[in-house]
Amino acid sequence: MSYLGVFLELLKDRKTFLDEIHNQVQLKTKISALLICSFACFAFYGAIIGAFSSPLQAIASAVKLPALYLLTLIVCLPALYIFNVLFGSTKSIAQHFTYILSTAAVIALLLCGFAPVTLFFLITITGRDYSFFLLLNVAIFALTGVFGVSFLHQAMRPDTEETDSNVKIRTKILRLWLILYGFVGSQLGWTLRPFFGAYAEKFQVFRPHSGNFLTGVWNAIANIMMGAG
Repeated sequence: MSYLGVFLELLKDRKTFLDEIHNQVQLKTKISALLICSFACFAFYGAIIGAFSSPLQAIASAVKLPALYLLTLIVCLPALYIFNVLFGSTKSIAQHFTYILSTAAVIALLLCGFAPVTLFFLITITGRDYSFFLLLNVAIFALTGVFGVSFLHQAMRPDTEETDSNVKIRTKILRLWLILYGFVGSQLGWTLRPFFGAYAEKFQVFRPHSGNFLTGVWNAIANIMMGAG
């Protein structure tokens, strides 16, 4: 099966796709396909949001957005795998990695679906509307992230017919891991900023470390409210 075929199978026939992961069918091919296709989709969306500032920022964001999602998965994977194995899971680390890469692929596809909306606002607003464009994309990232982690929760949820006494524990571990994934992703995104580039500022690959993701969102909301007032 081609890499594009793997991606299309995830899009059109998720049940079969997940059954194949469960049965360890062509895991290496799936991992390669999901990595390549997800990187391409994230890079495409990253280039769009980076174009808000400059061509250089578009190039930088096309690299940093895929890095953000994939690094978050790599950082959080060991915790999910080790705790699941400790409480009775028989799935290999390759299966765990394929599951969470599938989640990244779902998020990447959803971002591509939102790309025309983001592009519309990119064209129709001015550089001074940085806070609005930032919050718009925070909302898009949050929405696609919710759908992505919902997909992972359904994909990795232990079978309700299992008699294993640790099933409930593994279900709780998965839910806690999803929260961890969200926190790590948001903070890593703050560390790797800028993705958009602020109005009238010179291009920067990275900004000095200060504050956190939540303070950045709050400042953007405050700027919009002050502008409206």
